[in-house]
This record gives sequence, structure tokens and C-alpha cells, in this order.
Amino acid sequence: MKTIHRKFAIAVLTIGMALPLSSFAQAAMDHSKMNMSQMNPVMTDGEVKKVDLETGKVTIKHGEIKHLDMPSMTMVFTAKDKTLLTNVKPGEKIKFMVSNEGGKMVLTDIQPAR
Repeated sequence: MKTIHRKFAIAVLTIGMALPLSSFAQAAMDHSKMNMSQMNPVMTDGEVKKVDLETGKVTIKHGEIKHLDMPSMTMVFTAKDKTLLTNVKPGEKIKFMVSNEGGKMVLTDIQPAR
């Protein structure tokens, strides 16, 4: 019986010591794989499809959002501030900035394309 307890205690201690180190190594590895486009967000090209000032939402057909590793698509974004959408019209070509805030894509800046 003592042998089983001793082996169990050694196993628990070994796992307990290894887990924090593996978490640290994983975090370090993830950061080292980040490229510059992920660390330095840039404006993304898009076309406004629909604007809903009341809800503060805008539908944008956009190119790749590199800093979020998101492919081109059409999707709805919620504006961080509804006033960002006051001068935006469907069909307008734009450049915009979006961030991931708790899993929600939030529009933080929008400008006419030049």
C-alpha cells in the first residue's frame, strides 16, 4: 500500500511541476510565431453594403484582415461609437480598422478610400 501511495505522490508532483513549464513554453512559442502584420494592425479595404445607424452596425464586403488572420468576406461589424457611421453610405469604398473584443468584431475607425 505504501508503494502505491509513494508512486501516486511522485506522479502528482511530476505533473504539477511540468504543467506551469509547459504553459510558459507554449506562451513563448505563440509570441515567437507572430508576424509583423499581426502585431501592427493596418487599415483594411472594404465596400459598405448596409448601414444601420440605430443599432450601430455596418455590413462591409472586405479584403483580408491580416492582423486578425481573417480572409475576405462580407460581414456585419458593430461600431465602437455609432457616430463613426454617420457619414457612411452603401456602395462607398472605405478603409477601416476592426478589433476583436471578447470574440466580437468591433469597428474602431472608418474612412473613405482615397
